[in-house]
Amino acid sequence: MPFTLNLDIETALQVLFFLSVIGGLLAAIAGWNSIRSGSRLMFFRKRRDMIMRGWRMVILAIILGSIAFSLNQYARPVIYRVFPPSPTITLTSTITQTPTISQTPTITFTPTITLTPMFSPTPLLPTQYLSKFTGQITPDPMAVFSSLQFSRKIEGNLPVDPLVEFANPVMHIYGTFSYDKMTDGAQWTAIWKRGDTIICDETKPWDGGTGGYGYTDCLPPAEDWLPGQYEVQIFLGTQYITGGVFTVTGDAPTVTRTPVPTKTMAPTSTRLPSATAIPSKTPVIKPTDTRQPTITPKSTRTLLPPTEKATATFLAPDVIVITVTGTPPSGLIP
Repeated sequence: MPFTLNLDIETALQVLFFLSVIGGLLAAIAGWNSIRSGSRLMFFRKRRDMIMRGWRMVILAIILGSIAFSLNQYARPVIYRVFPPSPTITLTSTITQTPTISQTPTITFTPTITLTPMFSPTPLLPTQYLSKFTGQITPDPMAVFSSLQFSRKIEGNLPVDPLVEFANPVMHIYGTFSYDKMTDGAQWTAIWKRGDTIICDETKPWDGGTGGYGYTDCLPPAEDWLPGQYEVQIFLGTQYITGGVFTVTGDAPTVTRTPVPTKTMAPTSTRLPSATAIPSKTPVIKPTDTRQPTITPKSTRTLLPPTEKATATFLAPDVIVITVTGTPPSGLIP
């Protein structure tokens, strides 16, 4: 049966580091012994050859030490950028041991104190976040996330000096994680809570690719970091996928707010209304009646015989009365 050696990246780096350290120590010891032995020889050529061999071993030791230092400091981030890591899935034991003897207690103690868990085993996504969903892709049910690590700063999405307890004053905290089998466009949500109070949150479509490292961060005002235990919950769609807990100690800084003076408007002068000139009376010119009455004389022309005498009487300027004396001839109408 052929022998196969399966090493992950982390184990391979550790093996190379220790081999470099051991090789450097052995080369340094061999070089020192060669130089010391060569300096005691009487013959010039042999003495020179052994001393040169010793210095070559010392240089090799320095090179191996530099390699060990580089492997420990820089190799891991470079390799993880080329080969994104996959989260380690925790295996659940399938073997359940069944006790063969069940002892029945004779005395049942009634607990006087009921312990209430601080965090729900399976957190539920608050309903107010459902209206904020904008992702159109259904999350992959095979997606996995690692547990969160908390730190004050990150480099390349990797935590720098991760902690589980932070002392006030606290400004900015990152929660980093690794992930695999993710789908761009799927909705994910991160909620930072102190008890039942939400201090930070974010929900948006995923844009980090299939696998790698990611983070969520929280930057509230400094006075909001009250001492106590904090929990971060991450949901993929509406399903809880990972989380973490950290503690803040010490009193939060108190911010003294200086009231901003308000501008007081200076009273403005009010102009009095100017006197309104009373319109003068316009004389009404009455039209002058220039019409002259027309006198129409009314007269009756009557044929009189030569024996009759007519007398005209003027009663008014426009009326003339004619009086006839005598006997009118027959056939005439007065």
